[in-house]
Amino acid sequence: MPAYKYPLLIKDLLRMALIKRPDQEIVYRDMVRFNYRTLNERINRFGNALGKSGVKPGDVVAVIDYDSHRYLESFFAIPMFGGVLHTVNWRLSPEQVLYTMNRADDRIVLVNADFLPLVESFADRLTTVEKFILLTDEKKSLIAG
Repeated sequence: MPAYKYPLLIKDLLRMALIKRPDQEIVYRDMVRFNYRTLNERINRFGNALGKSGVKPGDVVAVIDYDSHRYLESFFAIPMFGGVLHTVNWRLSPEQVLYTMNRADDRIVLVNADFLPLVESFADRLTTVEKFILLTDEKKSLIAG
């Protein structure tokens, strides 16, 4: 007997927050503040941007970031778009990160600027990555492709 009588989908987590608490404030490091309604808009824009940057349903998208507002948006946008979210554990050694990324068949990598030195240390040995997208507060975010 299944534990739930309905499918557990990531979009349902967001939908419940939108129904029950649309104006609940989300705060990241006291730098970024928005509510669930705005989060939903940002997730939808991010999903559209992923599609425009070449991500297709089924693609594995790696995210190398802190537990930030951008990671939260990625957490929802990638699977809701139809991609496969691969959260990269940046606490591993560079060799271990390289191994997991190659093993996961990552195609697109979203990387926080703080982790560029880590990625640059093995980028030439990534076998399936086609594009890197920089996660930053700056306007321009596409760094290679």
